[in-house]
Amino acid sequence: MKANNSTPFAIEVTDLCKRFGPQQVLSGVNLQCPRGQVTTIVGPSGCGKTVFLKHLMLLLRPDSGRIVINSTEVTRLNARGLDKIREQFGVLFQGGALFDSLTVFENVAFPLVEKTKLSREQIAEAVTQKLAAVGLEGMGNKYPSEISGGMQKRAALARALIRNPSILYLDEPTTGLDPTRTGSIHELIRHTHQRFGLTVVMVSHDVPQVFEISDRVAFMHDGRVRLDGTVAEVMDAHDPVFERFLAGTASEDEDLRAPGTTETRV
Repeated sequence: MKANNSTPFAIEVTDLCKRFGPQQVLSGVNLQCPRGQVTTIVGPSGCGKTVFLKHLMLLLRPDSGRIVINSTEVTRLNARGLDKIREQFGVLFQGGALFDSLTVFENVAFPLVEKTKLSREQIAEAVTQKLAAVGLEGMGNKYPSEISGGMQKRAALARALIRNPSILYLDEPTTGLDPTRTGSIHELIRHTHQRFGLTVVMVSHDVPQVFEISDRVAFMHDGRVRLDGTVAEVMDAHDPVFERFLAGTASEDEDLRAPGTTETRV
């Protein structure tokens, strides 16, 4: 299924709500992710950003609200319809989720082996190209345990790209890496986004370093998107909750919402 380019937004979310038992996790999330840009979602632990990303990946269904992906309203699709939409996604999970028993080559090839009818030669060519794109030439015969954490992230990214998605989801892609490798992965994400013309939606804790590769930032707090705009717009908003988050002084036990405010689009 090819992306519909009739709107400037690859993803549009309206009033998304999700509850798990007595806990209201998402309380009316609104967000638009422009096509071909990097949108980074940040916020304190427990604000709902990972649950929100799982909704965008179509791993969870909302209690209410709408998600439109490439002009298709997806929240009420059946299983077959959801699978067709998922073909447009590449996903890099937080831990990489590589199979320990498979080589790097086999890990990257796995989606093509399982989901397509490509020949062995076609798969080998595609895997070789994607490994080269992430800087892992000649590493296909290694097992995950034989390469560094940074290389494992690169291999997982190659697997996420192997079916040529139009949307790339990244869940805390630098978790467990030291600052040097974190910077390297950030550079790779930006290079990959530009080379393949992807729409990227990323959840990250690397604040403010990740802003250097982001076109837009969505700051989540208390189950909502409180700030949404370009990096400059969000940084210049002078929102007290966001400033406390950046400073690392926000308390998980405090209600930091300014009186009468819930969400600001800048």
